[in-house]
Amino acid sequence: MAKYIFITGGVVSSLGKGVAAAGCGALLQSRGYSVHARKFDPYLNIDPGTMSPFQHGEVYVTRDGYETDLDLGYYERFLGAKLSRHDSVSGGRIYWDVLNAERRGDYLGATVQMIPHVSNKIKEYIAAPSDTDFVVCEIGGTVGDIEGKIFLESIRQFANDVGRKNVMFVHLTLAPYLEKSGELKTKPTQMSVRQLLENGIQADMLVVRTPRMLMPDERDKIGMFCNLPAKNVISGIDVDNIYKIPLAYEAQHVFDIIANHFGLPQARGDMTRFERIENYLGADLPTVTIGMVGKYFDVPDAYKSLNEALFHAGIQNNVHVNIKKIDAEKFSPDACHDVDGILVPGGFGVRGVDGKIEAAKYARENNVPYMGICLGMQVAVIEFARNVLGIQDANSTEFAKTCTPVIDIMHDHDTENMGGTLRLGAYPCDIASGTLAATIYGTEKISERHRHRYEMDIKMESAFRDAGLIISGRSPDGKLPEIVEIKNHPFFIAGQFHPEFQSSPYSGHPMFNAFINAAYKKHG
Repeated sequence: MAKYIFITGGVVSSLGKGVAAAGCGALLQSRGYSVHARKFDPYLNIDPGTMSPFQHGEVYVTRDGYETDLDLGYYERFLGAKLSRHDSVSGGRIYWDVLNAERRGDYLGATVQMIPHVSNKIKEYIAAPSDTDFVVCEIGGTVGDIEGKIFLESIRQFANDVGRKNVMFVHLTLAPYLEKSGELKTKPTQMSVRQLLENGIQADMLVVRTPRMLMPDERDKIGMFCNLPAKNVISGIDVDNIYKIPLAYEAQHVFDIIANHFGLPQARGDMTRFERIENYLGADLPTVTIGMVGKYFDVPDAYKSLNEALFHAGIQNNVHVNIKKIDAEKFSPDACHDVDGILVPGGFGVRGVDGKIEAAKYARENNVPYMGICLGMQVAVIEFARNVLGIQDANSTEFAKTCTPVIDIMHDHDTENMGGTLRLGAYPCDIASGTLAATIYGTEKISERHRHRYEMDIKMESAFRDAGLIISGRSPDGKLPEIVEIKNHPFFIAGQFHPEFQSSPYSGHPMFNAFINAAYKKHG
C-alpha cells in the first residue's frame, strides 16, 4: 500500500507548506519512488473558482477541469504529477458531499455527525487510489483554526487505520528573530507542536522557518520540548528561489529522516535537475524584460503559474527574465519603451480591458513580440478588428451589450467539464501546418487547459485572414478558435487556453520558450 506524508503548519499562515510538500516529494522521486500529492483546505468554499485573485491568488485548473488551489501547481511543476479533481478538497466540498448524502438517505436515518460521517468522508479522499509509492497530503490553514480541527482529527484516525508505520507527520512552524535582543525565539514552535499534540498528533519532523540556520543548541532545545530527536528538526531557511528547496533539504538529510521513519533503504539521490536550476540562477546571463499587462498585481500569487512559466522559459533559453508589471488600468505606451516582449494574461471583468487592448496595439504596430493568454487573445482580436478592419464598435459581449461582437459567449459546444458556463480543463486543438503555432509546437495535435466563458466569433474568420490575422489552431470540430497569430510580424501569437498550467522547470512550455526566444532576439 502507499505510504502517506501529512504536512501541517502552525504559528502563522503562508509558511510554505505547499513548497515543503513538493520538496519532500522531490527527494523521494530522486531515489526512484513514485509520488502523488493532495491538498486539503478547511475553508468553506466548495472550490476556489469563485474566490477573488486579490484575496486568494490564482485559480489553478487540472486537466480534468477542476478549479483548485494554486498549491496544486507546485505539485505538478515540481513532481510532474498529473492531478485531478480528487486531489484538491475543501471543507465546503466535504460538507456538501455529506449533506447531499444525507438528503439521498445514504445514512439510513442515522444522526449525521462530525465523527464519523465528516471524518470518514475526509479519509475517503485521502485514501483515493493513486498507484504510487507515496502520497503527500498538505493540510491547509494553521493548527488551532476552528474549521481545521476535523481535518486534524481525520488524519489522526487515518494513521491508526493504516498503521502508524505507514504515516509520517511533518509540521512547519516559525522561529522569529528579535532584532533588539538578538535572539531566535523557539517558544512559538513549542506552542504550535503542543497544539498539534492536543489533537492527538505527534510530529515526526519539524521544518522551522528561520532567517538563518538553527544552531545545534537551538535544535536540541526544540527537539527536547517537542518530543522528537534533534536531528529531525530542520531549518526552513529563506531561499531566493523555490527550486532550491529540495537542495536545502538534501543538505540537511531530510530523506534520511523520511527513510528512517518508513524503514526505507538509504540511497543517494539524483539532484541533477535542481542543480541545473541553481547553476542557472547564479550564472551571468543576458536579461530580457517582459512587460506583463495585468490587474491583479496586489497579490503576489495572482499570476503564480505565469511567473513560473516565464522563469522556466528563461532556463531553456539560457537568459534571465525580468518581469515588468504594467497596470492595465493605467496603461501608457511609454511603459513599454524598454520591454523586449509584451504578455497579456487572462482575467475577468471589464476593468483594465482598454489598457490590454492598447498593449496589443502597441505590440502589433511596433513589432514587439506579443503573447496573449485567454483574455490576451480576445483583446488582440478586438484591437485588430477596430484598428485594421475598421470596425469601430468591435468588442466582446462580456464588456458591451451593444457592439459588433467579435468575441461572444460560447455556443454549440459540448458542455462536459464546464463549470456553469465556463469551459474548463484540457481540450484538444488542431494546428494548421505552415503556421507559427506549428513551428512552436512541432506537431499538429496538442491539448491545452482552458478557463474561459467567451470565444472569438469564427464567422468573421475570412475577414481577419484577408487582413493578416489567421486562426492557426482550432478545436477538432472546427468551431472554436484556439490560437490566432499575425502574419508579417516577428512574433505575435495568442491562445484561448492557459499554457502556463503545463509548464515545467525541467523543459518549459513550447509557447513560452518561443516567446522568450523572440524577446531575446529583439533584445539583441
